[in-house]
Amino acid sequence: MSLVRIEPLGSGVMRLVLARPAMQNALVPELLDDLLTALSQVGQSADCCAVVLAADGPAFSIGGDMRRFQRERQGQLHTYAAGLVGKLNEAILALIDLPQPVVAAVHGVVTGGSIGLVLAADLVYLAPQAAFKAHYATAGFGPDGGWTALVGRLAGPRRAASALLLNRTVRADDAVAWGLANEVVAAEQLQEIANAAARKIAAYPAGTMRAAKALLRSDRERLAADLEAERRRFLELIDTPQARAGVDDFLHRFQDYPDSAESQEGTGGQDAST
Repeated sequence: MSLVRIEPLGSGVMRLVLARPAMQNALVPELLDDLLTALSQVGQSADCCAVVLAADGPAFSIGGDMRRFQRERQGQLHTYAAGLVGKLNEAILALIDLPQPVVAAVHGVVTGGSIGLVLAADLVYLAPQAAFKAHYATAGFGPDGGWTALVGRLAGPRRAASALLLNRTVRADDAVAWGLANEVVAAEQLQEIANAAARKIAAYPAGTMRAAKALLRSDRERLAADLEAERRRFLELIDTPQARAGVDDFLHRFQDYPDSAESQEGTGGQDAST
């Protein structure tokens, strides 16, 4: 079963849905592989003019799967982390490189590196309950997923610093004020409004929409280099005593955090991660 669904919405719009709800869409290589496959399929579709990015479950995505990080200590943690963050960077760049504009509909929390999947979208709509949080200060990891490369660009380095150095939660209204999102809308209208925005984009000339998107991302190569720098710093810290303690403390505090080795359907989940 794929961890990312492709749903045709008609009128030239496709919806991509992160579908690991039992784990609150925690990032693992399998989910990112499925997202990359879905993006490739959608990008090659002549019938698709705009994309909506959404997620199942109570959270949009809680970042890296902490249980998986703990388990990988028994094997090749560095190799696992290198592959995970590398695939995350690929997915962020694939969203940016996608010819069709992307509209993100974010209904819940976005923590850790999963923020990059949101900020790679061209338009972002948030439910009032949505919030962004880095959590690296408590996890002992290096920032990844664009917390420096994208948040710094969009919100400015001072605001990015407050999120990273003070472990600040960026609530929905602040995310709009910071330039990380376009609008906060009622939760019950979020999907409808995101779909309507995508349909409006799809109704305009495709060449114009694609040119505008590409030009707005003219710093793509610099962004790719900055994401790679994040990945390297992440790997420097992933197996330090502080990172090990951060993972163990998280899993101690959230003892009902589901076991990522279970079936994809799984059970339960907690509203926190890296």
